[in-house]
Amino acid sequence: MQEPVGAASLADQLRNGDPEAFSKLLDLYGSSMQRVARGYVSSRELAEDVVQETWIAVFRGIDKFEGRASLRTWIFTILINVAKKHGLAERRHTDTAVRVMTGGTVDPDRFRDAGDPLPGHWKEPPAPFPDTPEGSLLSGELTRVATAALRQLPTRQREVVTLRDVQGFTSEEVCQMLDISAVNQRVLLHRGRAVVRQELENYLGTMA
Repeated sequence: MQEPVGAASLADQLRNGDPEAFSKLLDLYGSSMQRVARGYVSSRELAEDVVQETWIAVFRGIDKFEGRASLRTWIFTILINVAKKHGLAERRHTDTAVRVMTGGTVDPDRFRDAGDPLPGHWKEPPAPFPDTPEGSLLSGELTRVATAALRQLPTRQREVVTLRDVQGFTSEEVCQMLDISAVNQRVLLHRGRAVVRQELENYLGTMA
């Protein structure tokens, strides 16, 4: 995800209290912030609360923004921290916490071992999804299955897969936002993608 042209100057406009700066930022990031927040809380209403609290924190903290990361990365880092706080509070006060998936969902034998020239890659590519009229009709259901699998991933895997594959952030931006190493980011992304892919394969297998 590339920083939009002119986004850097918006920080100065915010510091100066320019109301148009907020409107521009809302247009740029509002919908993406809502989607990221929704990955941490159980309802659209709670996600809206997270986004609203994030904007308040942005306004209060804009004077501390030093530009070492992009303005977008800084805003989404705040969003993730606020969303985590709300998600933790919600889990503490509900009896319906979602059971997370653990390792072993994908058979390790399906991947190449450490001595292979391509360690960690598939030994045989997964079966392609149906490219037929019937397959097209399945697209909505496959999206539902993938979304459900994504929400059940361990927190770190869900964060990385959502930011990389859903929101389009670069690996460098994700590492900054989540304060993780590049190697850890790659491992989390690979494992999360593998679990989601396996769930899709399992679903399609029941229809064979």
